[in-house]
Amino acid sequence: MDNRATLLEQALQLFAQRGYDAIGVQEIVEHAGVTKPTLYHYFGSKRGVLEALINERLQPLIDQLANATTHANDVPASLAAIFQLYFDFAQAEPLLYRMQLAMWFSLPDNEAFQIVAVAAAQQQALLESFFVRASSFHGNIRGRQRVYAATLLGTINTYIGLWLSGAIQATPHIIHQAVQQFSYGIYS
Repeated sequence: MDNRATLLEQALQLFAQRGYDAIGVQEIVEHAGVTKPTLYHYFGSKRGVLEALINERLQPLIDQLANATTHANDVPASLAAIFQLYFDFAQAEPLLYRMQLAMWFSLPDNEAFQIVAVAAAQQQALLESFFVRASSFHGNIRGRQRVYAATLLGTINTYIGLWLSGAIQATPHIIHQAVQQFSYGIYS
């Protein structure tokens, strides 16, 4: 692992464990075994480290979501694929997923929230566009894309939060149950 990757990995561990605001640059570089100038060279600041973490490590999720949200003609199958990709991502990156969730629920003027909010807005926009396309097949969805996208993301994050805390297993049955629960709400 090169210095840049080591810095990102150590920052992820520290931010996830104790929170962004509780960690300073000195602690990151000590854990990474490098100097402050090395961190500044790669990222410019602690904020730059978090931006790189979020932008680089969440990008695969956003790319997969962009693909999954293009198929709106079969809403149940698309919803199952969306749930599955989020679970797969959370299983591959549990620390990152938990960290970004925690940051999302911090105060809006918090620097970490502002960084994570960009990725959250991308996800929201992709999900909204999915529901706009789906409304041509299901008229009762029309005009509700913003609420449905937020509710879908909230449902996904609740199930993933339950899985991360050990309360449920990430099984096909659980994903099917989550899709059914969400679908019942949008079709009623």
